Amino acid sequence: MIRSVKIAEDRIGVLIGPAGRTKREIEKKTKTKIIVGDEITINGDALDVMGAENIIKAIGRGFSPVNAFDLLDEENTLYIIILPKNPAELKRVRSRLIGQNGKCRRNIEMITKTKISIYGKTASIIGNYENVELAESGIKKLITGIPHKNVYAYLEERK
Repeated sequence: MIRSVKIAEDRIGVLIGPAGRTKREIEKKTKTKIIVGDEITINGDALDVMGAENIIKAIGRGFSPVNAFDLLDEENTLYIIILPKNPAELKRVRSRLIGQNGKCRRNIEMITKTKISIYGKTASIIGNYENVELAESGIKKLITGIPHKNVYAYLEERK
């Protein structure tokens, strides 16, 4: 099976890693062959290709390779939330989700035991299915403008 994935140009260096180490590690752990060009081409068995594709998508969405490798565990999933397109609203939403010095993002990660990346026009979550669902609902509440303390209380209650 062959799949192609597109990621932002500024994330290709992270995907390849120092001296190609990250790319080789993905290939080794997923038993696939990865070719980096205009698109990232992944070749291998269907399940292995899907695993590599998820890791590459996660790296493309701003996660470090170390966090992206969490997707090798079948219990974990990657969920991507598309943020508003309007530049002013996007800036407001990103600011609310990240918080001062990353405090909001860290709080949600801590409460839900997930990893969150706010990159470009997306918010992405890695974790097990239940925790990702909880983090997603918290992020969506923040996007709609619900105060941070109310969202944290909601997440603590549902945890």
